[in-house]
Amino acid sequence: MHKSIIVKRLLLLAISYFLLVSLAIVLDYLLHLLDFARVGRYLGIIGTVLMTGSFTYSLRKRKVIRVGSPKAMLQLHEILAWAGAAMILVHSGIHFNVLLPWLAAGTMMVVVASGHVGKFLLRQAREELRQKEKALAAQGLDRRDIERRLFWDSIAVNLMARWRAIHIPFVVIFITLAVFHIVSILMFWNWK
Repeated sequence: MHKSIIVKRLLLLAISYFLLVSLAIVLDYLLHLLDFARVGRYLGIIGTVLMTGSFTYSLRKRKVIRVGSPKAMLQLHEILAWAGAAMILVHSGIHFNVLLPWLAAGTMMVVVASGHVGKFLLRQAREELRQKEKALAAQGLDRRDIERRLFWDSIAVNLMARWRAIHIPFVVIFITLAVFHIVSILMFWNWK
């Protein structure tokens, strides 16, 4: 794979992550500027709904639901998770006096980053394997020789496809922290 393609993908990854954080900061600033800071409290609910909606991709992938193409569901997953993360970041605001919400928000940012990086690495590895396969076929090698030469590369791609081994545990940690945060809010809410 050409370095320019890698640089381009890394740049797009960094831009997406930067835009997420920047959007949250700008929205939080505008809410405070317009004296609507209390709206941020409810953006956490909207963000949670969006993040929960992003799990439809996992349900589709595991054939729990049959609606939608996997590719379209992946795109929906990425959009909903990104937008939900932005809303939750605005909801988090700059409040250093509470640890649990910051742990949840920090873990959420790791989940977003691991999702971006995982997708990038897997795409890169698959593309590189395809290019090597085409190059070997152009040299006149038969299918069996190509498969033998690319054996270790294909194993590497299969290992890359297991990036979820990092992504999913962080998702579980994020969900656990978010649930604890929500329960603590409900327990200590001033209901009067």
